[in-house]
Amino acid sequence: MSTQRLDFKRIVAAYAAIVTISLPAVAQDATDQELLQQLQTAEPEQTARITDRLIDQWSKSGSAAMDLLLRRGRDALEVQQPGLAIEHLTALTDHAPDFAEGWHTLALAYFHADMFGPAVDALEHTLALNPQHFGALQGLAAILEVTDQPALAYRVYREVEKITPHDPDVQEAIARLAPLIDGTAL
Repeated sequence: MSTQRLDFKRIVAAYAAIVTISLPAVAQDATDQELLQQLQTAEPEQTARITDRLIDQWSKSGSAAMDLLLRRGRDALEVQQPGLAIEHLTALTDHAPDFAEGWHTLALAYFHADMFGPAVDALEHTLALNPQHFGALQGLAAILEVTDQPALAYRVYREVEKITPHDPDVQEAIARLAPLIDGTAL
């Protein structure tokens, strides 16, 4: 964990924005809304397939050039080169500032570079564009967790659970954090 100072006011503001989201919110289009509704009623073994379809849907910018920048950023993350990923993804968000998945992937790159403040900023952009982006919410919860804010992380994971109730990673995080906050007023 980096000793980098975090802007906790921004984290708290992002969290406040998240908990005021009325679930389920209107998704970007009918396909998104349909898939998000399927997540609510899906059997646990169907969750990964539906989640993958949503991510595929959200990964389409409408521009081949922007999709290429996203792919290059993801490829750089896959080979553990967050600096290179940040370069590609910053170019992407500069040229396509309304593309939520570009911001989300940039947040991942910042997270892998232990740059939590910029990661939170990118997550704020993601959630402003797509309030149902469960990956962005999970990212925020992970940052809250690594910055020793288990109660806030727990609450955000519970918000993610409302969107994707059978996600095993979310269930594991909730189970891991519950004993830490037992007896703590949420």
